[in-house]
Parts: sequence; C-alpha cells; structure tokens
Amino acid sequence: MQRPAPSSAVRAMLRALLKMPHARLLALAGSLSLLSMLAQAADDVGPGQPELSGRKIFALLFLMLGPIKILLPFVDMTEGADAAFRRKLALRAVLFSAAALALAGFIGRTVLANFNVPVSVLALTGGLVLFLVALQTVLQQFAGPTQPRTLRPAPELKWALNPLAFPIIVTPYGIAAIIVFVSLAGDDIAMKLKIAEVVAAILLLNWLAMLFCRRS
Repeated sequence: MQRPAPSSAVRAMLRALLKMPHARLLALAGSLSLLSMLAQAADDVGPGQPELSGRKIFALLFLMLGPIKILLPFVDMTEGADAAFRRKLALRAVLFSAAALALAGFIGRTVLANFNVPVSVLALTGGLVLFLVALQTVLQQFAGPTQPRTLRPAPELKWALNPLAFPIIVTPYGIAAIIVFVSLAGDDIAMKLKIAEVVAAILLLNWLAMLFCRRS
C-alpha cells in the first residue's frame, strides 16, 4: 500500500479536526483536569522549588493555547482570502499573542504579590472560567436551529488582534496558567526559560496550523 505524502497526511488530519464538533470541548475538558492538578501543585510546591516538568507544562499550555481551537475560526474568517492574506493574518496573530503572553509573564507575578493573591486561588479561578466555557459549549449542542448564514464582510488584517489573538489564541485561562507557571518558577531562570521555550513552540505550531488549514 502506498503511503500518503506528508503534506497530504497533514491536510487529512486538519480536515478531520475541522469535522470534529467536540474537539474544542475535549480540549477544554482536558485543560480543566490539568488546571486542577496545577492548583494542587501550587499548594504543595514552594515558590522556589518548582517540580513541574516540561512535558506537563507543554500538555497544559497546548490545550489552552494550542491550535485545536484555532482551526475552525481561522478557516471561517479567511474564507475566500488568498494565501498571502492568510500568511499575514496568521503571522500578526501569533506576534500579538506572543506579546500578550510575555507581558502576562512579566507583570503577573508582581500583580499577584501586590494584591496578595495565592497562586492556588488563581489556578482554581482559571479552572472555574474554563469550566463555564466548556459548559457553554455543551449547552450550545442542545440549542435550536441556527440562523441562516448571512453575507460576511471581506476579511481584514485587523482581525489578527481581535478576535484571532484575543480571545481565540490567548484565552483568559491560558493567561492564568502562564502567570501560575511563572510564579511557581520564582527566581529560577532555567525554569522561566523552559516556560518561554514551550510557549514559543506552541505559538509556532499555531502559526503552522493556520498556514495549512483551509476549507476543503
């Protein structure tokens, strides 16, 4: 049996993800479980002794900031656009997202310290927000028939900031997770660099996913 070309396999995987109505729900449910684990870790681990491995950080942030929830919205908003426009939109969205996450990492720990907010409370709050989003996704499946699709405006590059970067890529619970990780890292530079590498890798995956996804 002849094996499909890598590019064909990638396109087939993206088409399968786009046809999964529960893909976002699965990602949110997994993130909720991981956030509960993170809250427990925040209680058990001191600020100067982070024990979270790179794999756990990647697993959590991939579900919260990764490409699974981006594919369908990006395909919808770029319908009818050419490849050059999609590349520009994807690049700008990733750059905006990187700037927002870097800002959250830099000032998040200071804000927590100034307002005396425990890391575990932030983790549980992010989990609550995540639960409400997942619940809304479930309830939408039982809603009545949707309105017929109206004519959409032409795609614009300003969509890279809103809604693509915020809130599709950079979610509120994703920002909460970044702040929690940075707070757990404390003054450990190596741990902070590991978090930055994981975030950069996920944003790169987001960019590649947006480049290849399109309506079949």
